[in-house]
Amino acid sequence: MEVLKGTATSSGIASGEVYIWTGGETPEIPRYKFRRIEDGEREWARFLAAVESEVKRKERQVEQILKTNKTETDLLKSQIMMLEDIELHDQIHEHIFEKNENAEWAAWDVSRALAQTLFKSQNAYLRERAIDIAGIGNELIYRLLGTERPVLEKLAKDVIIVAHDISPSDAIGMDKKHVRALALDAGSAVCHTAILARSFEIPAVMGLGNITQKVKNGDFLIVNAISGEVFINPDEETVKHYQKTARTRNKSMFSKLETMRDVEAITKDGVRITIKANIELSGEAEKAYQYGAQGIGLYRSEFLFLAPGRPPEEETQYLAYSAVVKVSKGAPVTIRTIDIGGDKIAPTLYEAEEKNPLLGWRAIRFSLANPELFKTQLRAILRASALGPVRIMFPMISGKEELELALKFLEEAKLECKSKKQKFDKNIMAGTMIEVPSAAIIADSLAPMVSFFSIGTNDLLQYSIAVDRGNEKVSYLASPMHPAVLRLIKITLDAAHNAGITAAVCGQITEDCSMTALLTGLGADELSMTAIAIPKIKSVIRSLSAKECRELAENALNCGSASEVKALLKN
Repeated sequence: MEVLKGTATSSGIASGEVYIWTGGETPEIPRYKFRRIEDGEREWARFLAAVESEVKRKERQVEQILKTNKTETDLLKSQIMMLEDIELHDQIHEHIFEKNENAEWAAWDVSRALAQTLFKSQNAYLRERAIDIAGIGNELIYRLLGTERPVLEKLAKDVIIVAHDISPSDAIGMDKKHVRALALDAGSAVCHTAILARSFEIPAVMGLGNITQKVKNGDFLIVNAISGEVFINPDEETVKHYQKTARTRNKSMFSKLETMRDVEAITKDGVRITIKANIELSGEAEKAYQYGAQGIGLYRSEFLFLAPGRPPEEETQYLAYSAVVKVSKGAPVTIRTIDIGGDKIAPTLYEAEEKNPLLGWRAIRFSLANPELFKTQLRAILRASALGPVRIMFPMISGKEELELALKFLEEAKLECKSKKQKFDKNIMAGTMIEVPSAAIIADSLAPMVSFFSIGTNDLLQYSIAVDRGNEKVSYLASPMHPAVLRLIKITLDAAHNAGITAAVCGQITEDCSMTALLTGLGADELSMTAIAIPKIKSVIRSLSAKECRELAENALNCGSASEVKALLKN
């Protein structure tokens, strides 16, 4: 038996036979040059025909699933957008005519270069977009070669799919009845295939590195997509243990879902905490409410900015935001303005390569430097607010000046909507994320300027402890129980309450049952998390005494280390 460790991206436990899928791998690509201009025109026409064929195939998929799964249609539409991207076409056209090389090679070279640029990013979201770009490139290459690509649409029996990675398009088309779990070399919780796996409720462990080299077809696997472990050809005792664990867990989860979906998270002594969901695609909203979400606490708008070099138009954004608002049926929706680096959204706006993008030109800094792009997004959000309660949230605010400027642009966007006679909620709430230590420390100065705070604990932890969570050498230091992190959270929550505004907490710690009592005791008004975690956290909160949680939090704030806090929680 061998055990591999990866990242659990879609919760669950499953076991079954291995089926190694190779459809995501790049086929052998011919490379040849031509001399005549008419040969170049022929290659360009071949490329455009391949794009048209792929777009039509995806449009047929959209038609087939339009009424059943909004998440799938969102992803397919984003891929169509990438296939039709003008900048991508311009780069391939330039390659064909300047290097006099065939369309297959041009498509591979351009998509590979773009994917490699994204892979180098320190932003996990952007690294995962590289998989989307590479997948699109492969689909075009197979189409140009006229070669059948292995698909996952018809499987003869129940299997665990093992692959290097799976594109969203392939994940959408796979035979879900027979897929017990996914075990992939690449990928993370923010990749689109992980989002789909959660939507399909298929357990998935990604980022395993080399599982494709460790197994063969017919091997037996246990995928523990809670701990992120995959057991290769486990012994009988391990098989029995996990089969029993899976049965118990499934029964418990079903019971929690049934009993917790429609109840509120109220402690035994009457303190109410609002539980909301984090989403990345508009289609995820419906699933969030099925799990009992009381609103959308964080709608990450980055998904809409996928196309390399072409920010989405106002109408495209409006339709996406309004879809979530409509599904929410009166529950509040918090939309975070774009939170990725400008170099990966609109390269024409950004030419210098940054040495440390995590401390560089990203999030609100990029938006403030590009007022028209920023106000386009703000207008789209404002228009969606006419359909139901919407809140605007600014990411990575580090001080008053940035917040003042962001609010100034919001007022300008409102005036522009008025001049176009576009309806919007004139009392729309604007808030800020607190994810930079400087913002937490001056939270008392920021609070009077906004209607709410949302503490982004993933970044707050990373910036306050100076730890890259993706670096295995130092990731052990990235504990949310570090007293410095807890004190920054407490400072922020107190500042919000003193100013009479609400404060939410979002990030991975909201899904950790061991942290629920601490966050309750520190005074969080809201917790926002992945939808599937909602029933579990509601259940935990309903078992707690807020008074005891406050005592626990006070003791934790006086600790000197994460290990002391951990011991306190254990006791």
